Amino acid sequence: MVIAVLAPALDAMSAARKMRGPIHLHRSLFSKMSLTPEAIATLSRVSTATITTVLLKKGLRNVWMRGTKPLRPGQPRLVGPAFTLRFVPAREDLATPESWSSPISTRTAIEAMPEGCIAVVDAMGVTDAGIFGDILCARMVKRGVTALVTDGVVRDLEGVLGTGLPVWCDGFAAPPSVAGLTFVGWGEPIGCGGVAIFPNDIIVADQDGAVLIPQAFLDLILAEGAEQERMEAWIVNEVNGGAVLPGLYPMNAETKARYAASKK
Repeated sequence: MVIAVLAPALDAMSAARKMRGPIHLHRSLFSKMSLTPEAIATLSRVSTATITTVLLKKGLRNVWMRGTKPLRPGQPRLVGPAFTLRFVPAREDLATPESWSSPISTRTAIEAMPEGCIAVVDAMGVTDAGIFGDILCARMVKRGVTALVTDGVVRDLEGVLGTGLPVWCDGFAAPPSVAGLTFVGWGEPIGCGGVAIFPNDIIVADQDGAVLIPQAFLDLILAEGAEQERMEAWIVNEVNGGAVLPGLYPMNAETKARYAASKK
């Protein structure tokens, strides 16, 4: 009886998804992406703290995804375009083990992930149902996915760590995703950790968590992010040399002149 009720609902979801064509959508977006290897190399040297500071100066305050903590201490800073996935609250006729075989499933979504992307999953901050386990993470590694970022949790912790997939999440839990969530799609705008994420936005993740760089601000971060890092490294060196903070951080005119001279 459950299957009989479930099938029409899943068919309706599948029909709606086919009308929107998620796989074609994300391929189109990724074909236009401007994240070159040189840009990735530059961003890998810019901390998420610096990125949030630079964007704050331009009026963007909400770019740090709450709950996205590195699952393994010491994970390197990683950069990639967002591949978005979305869950909604669990509904008993849809959130079942049978749904894992549906065309609208995390399994199907993983097979659409392009190499180099960062999978960003809206799990609504739910922390008592693991969205992905070791098998799904292992497949993501085989597909060349750079990392997984979510405001939810994973399951099969030992196995997930064993895959080597870098994960930023809010912890781990034994129950499967269907215990608390219903998967509804991929390749569309989502909210992750209270931040609006669109497909192909740039994600940078490090020990401070994961942040968003909107496409329109990529060139700004590439130009000003690296300079901000150089300036702050110079300031730290001054502090280590005994300099006092007033006039140094933030810089007054005299300090700016000394900093400028140090770059010549």
